[in-house]
Amino acid sequence: MNIIKTDIEGVCIFEPKVFGDHRGWFMETFSDKVIEENGFDIEFVQDNHSFSAQKETLRGLHFQLNPKAQTKLVRCTKGKILDVAVDIRKGSPTYKKWIAEELTEENKRQLLIPKGFAHGFLTLSDDVEVQYKVDEYYAPECDRSIRYDDPEIGVDWDVENPIISDKDTKAPLLKDSDSNFNY
Repeated sequence: MNIIKTDIEGVCIFEPKVFGDHRGWFMETFSDKVIEENGFDIEFVQDNHSFSAQKETLRGLHFQLNPKAQTKLVRCTKGKILDVAVDIRKGSPTYKKWIAEELTEENKRQLLIPKGFAHGFLTLSDDVEVQYKVDEYYAPECDRSIRYDDPEIGVDWDVENPIISDKDTKAPLLKDSDSNFNY
């Protein structure tokens, strides 16, 4: 597996080696050994799987507060998405900066998003499936969102009228959230 660093420390792209022949293909999607060899201290405990029926569905920006913050390893197994990670760690040199990566069933890339980041994605095709590992169980009391269109963050989703949930419509701006991450 090839691990590619991004402009924001801790956010990485995992690019698997794909072995194919006339029958199809095989790839290793996760290896504890690779995680350890690359200096990450992560123990995933839960796998999540989402389905979005329509193109331009936007989910996010989501995170869990400490002490239930989650590291995520996200991949798109059907269709394609624009996957976004936003640094919401106060005092970080990349505070409010974001990374966007196109994840598709074809490129098989995964995005590693550490604790202290908000996460969201926009579907770029119909019938999209996204799967991701997390290193902390879902805790509804710690579940939070911030506005996908927060002007202080300025994520370029390149969509005029995304399909969003009521929860995401009512999400606060980062400056009004109770995010408890510090660098």
